[in-house]
Amino acid sequence: MSGRLPAEALGRRVLCGTERATVRYVGGLPAAAGIWLGVEWDDPQRGKHDGTYEGTQYFKCRHPRGGSFIRPNKANFGVDFLTAVKDRYGLKEQDVQNGTKNTLVLGKKTVELIGMDSIAEQQSQLNLLVDISVRECAVSHAGQKEEISRTCGNIRHINLSKNLLSSWDTVTDIASQVPNLETLNISENKMKFPSTSISVLFSLKITLNILIYLFILCLFGAGLLILFVCLFFQCGRPDNVLQTLKLLDLSDNQLLDGNQLHQIAHLPRLEQLILRNTGISSIHFPDSEFGHKTKMFPSLKRLAINDNKISQWSSINELEKLPSLRSLQCHNNPLMDTEKNPETLRQLIIAKISQLEVLNKSEILPAERKGAELDYRKIFGKEWLAAGGNWNPERNKPSGEFRAAHPRYAALCLKYGAPEEGELKGQQPLTLKNQLLSKSPEMVKIILSSMTIQRVKGLLYRLLKIPGSELKLSYESSKLAGKEVELDNDLKPLQFYSIENGDCVLVRW
Repeated sequence: MSGRLPAEALGRRVLCGTERATVRYVGGLPAAAGIWLGVEWDDPQRGKHDGTYEGTQYFKCRHPRGGSFIRPNKANFGVDFLTAVKDRYGLKEQDVQNGTKNTLVLGKKTVELIGMDSIAEQQSQLNLLVDISVRECAVSHAGQKEEISRTCGNIRHINLSKNLLSSWDTVTDIASQVPNLETLNISENKMKFPSTSISVLFSLKITLNILIYLFILCLFGAGLLILFVCLFFQCGRPDNVLQTLKLLDLSDNQLLDGNQLHQIAHLPRLEQLILRNTGISSIHFPDSEFGHKTKMFPSLKRLAINDNKISQWSSINELEKLPSLRSLQCHNNPLMDTEKNPETLRQLIIAKISQLEVLNKSEILPAERKGAELDYRKIFGKEWLAAGGNWNPERNKPSGEFRAAHPRYAALCLKYGAPEEGELKGQQPLTLKNQLLSKSPEMVKIILSSMTIQRVKGLLYRLLKIPGSELKLSYESSKLAGKEVELDNDLKPLQFYSIENGDCVLVRW
């Protein structure tokens, strides 16, 4: 597309050599004939200024030297999807009418197509494609209407990462022609997402719409109401796009906020959503209150929100509303810096999301969940009492502020019982130096050589009256200065961990 300025060039993504940019200005410049493009480079070091020329600012950049002015013939506005597919898979259309050879590469197999029937044969072969990758192929638009569905409508998996897609509308233009699409990777495109969602407005404002219909009924009668309702449903209902999608990767596309996720919240089969480095700072599902499940993302099992700007626990609380969530990746967010101990942070997240089975690629075992939930119940017990909580159910009325900060606390009290007064005294970890390991020479020998962690927990139960399932053991050694080693396998003996006489064993519950 070099040398041609497409309609609606403003906001489009372009290639200039190997560098990517976004068009921020189209027009003239003083004392410079012709049309110029003001572009903001993905790599700000490629730029020269902030969009200002001779004292006048023509566009804005996020970086003070991230912009440049270039001629349109220096910008590549990209190709349509089907052209990229043909180029990527080796399909060459050269003088078909003269009978020259054409080839199509399917995986490692090259198919030769010769003569007047080659176009039909090419389309037949393209229809065999199920898994397509056109990563870094400068795809910028869908192309002619219905051309994709006619040529390769059997696609189920598409990789469109690192292309020139500038808006979500382009994605839906492509996806609407692929009725059985299951996975879609559109990461690294820097797309623009719409700020409002028809689908969300439709679902959240249905009550208001009914009132409007009743008002119209009173004014104009039932006949006009029926016509109006039909028109509303035809125009307002979301397009039947991406309904079979199971995996969507939006990584490295900048979202304004988490509310833009509502654009895709009602995809019925979406099981995995990847939102790495999208800039979101919050997540909110406004259609349900705490204690109830949202109707958004009904099938979502795996969610990745790592490398973002989430800093508040309220976003983690919101994830409890997702009915099917089983796996979460959330590292590298400001929230992760709120706790010095990574293990404490992990326990808090586990306690807040009841159905989670995998956190940051690490499986959550039943014993870990129970320990996390019991600890959470104890840690915030005093705050619960101060906010109006009470062991007497008739007097248990914690404040709305507490319920918003700890929406699962009531459920944990129902599951394990309200924390008892003795549990809320802030007991410190019990240090077992030589009181267990040095009662006698014989005892020291037995413990160090063969006693399993499980038997140690049994001894502690007799001493402390605390079930072994609630105990967590670790030890510190002078040989491992500043490091605490967790005794995490009940079936292993103490010697497995190289514990020596004089080491310090810590007990937590």
